[in-house]
Amino acid sequence: MPEPSLQNYTQKPEQTARRRWLVVAGKLLITGLTLGLLYHSVFADVATAAAWRQLLASALTGAGQGPVLLALALVPVNWGLEAWKWWRLARHLEPVSFRRSFRAVLVGLTLGFVTPNRVGDYAGRIIELKSRRLDALGAVFLGRYCQLVVTVMAGTLGLLYFLLRFYLRGYPASGLGLVVLTVVINLLVLLPLYRSRLLLAALTLVRPLRRFRPYLAVMPTYSARAIHAVLAISGLRYAVFCGQFGLLLLAYGTHAPFGPGFAAIAGTFLLKSLVPSLNALADVGVRELSATHLFGLLNEPALPVLSASLSLWVLNIALPSAAGLLFVLRLKVFRKKKETQQAAP
Repeated sequence: MPEPSLQNYTQKPEQTARRRWLVVAGKLLITGLTLGLLYHSVFADVATAAAWRQLLASALTGAGQGPVLLALALVPVNWGLEAWKWWRLARHLEPVSFRRSFRAVLVGLTLGFVTPNRVGDYAGRIIELKSRRLDALGAVFLGRYCQLVVTVMAGTLGLLYFLLRFYLRGYPASGLGLVVLTVVINLLVLLPLYRSRLLLAALTLVRPLRRFRPYLAVMPTYSARAIHAVLAISGLRYAVFCGQFGLLLLAYGTHAPFGPGFAAIAGTFLLKSLVPSLNALADVGVRELSATHLFGLLNEPALPVLSASLSLWVLNIALPSAAGLLFVLRLKVFRKKKETQQAAP
């Protein structure tokens, strides 16, 4: 049975022209929405604009210049690691170059910027595949789930530190129970990663989710060694994220101890990941609220933490999304039938 794919069937000239106009209109809409969200996020809001100006000032002069420039230099490393992860996953489906994988990541980032829960990331990566196999959804999901596993494992430890230190002091039994619960949660999160057939079986039992099963069926075909590699790359990317956040906190004058500071960063990333968002812009408020609360427990002022968190979002999401527009506008959403047949496995 052939793999599901986004194949283009023979169409009348007027239908083809209509679809091309729809593609152009869709590209222009994505461009307008992305630029509008970028303007609203960086320039329109007074607080965000002030943080942005402070970031620029720190990058040009002052003691924060070095940390900010280093955090900026880590942006291509961050997304390069994501491209490497996608390359490891996509080459299991078809031959793909690292350059094409990097472009797919930027396209997915831009499309995800304006879609709920960043579902556009799936479409962007599949469109960049030559075969455009819809079962590649499983590969995209596997990569995102590996990143979530790292986030959950580090984040639960970070939140455990704050709960034991600030909320459960003097309650050893409750603290022990929380430690056990943390271990159980991490084991449950790891289980679908190495026992993906159980996940597919669970989807079969839930009627509304059954339609997703064919698209995720590719997950069990990945070896444990491949999953180890993707998980390791996810860990490296998580470390880059944390390093960038730490550098920006240092640039804005926050001096939390290394251990508690890392726990606050990990807890912030976990809380942001657990809250569904309408688009990338909605992530900003969740992360800022979490960061200011956790660092507030460490007696760190809110303004430097807020500025660092906003700057992290601008560097890692806003700027790469703007760069991804260059690739989105050049996308060939519909291909000729001959091209699709040649690309199909």
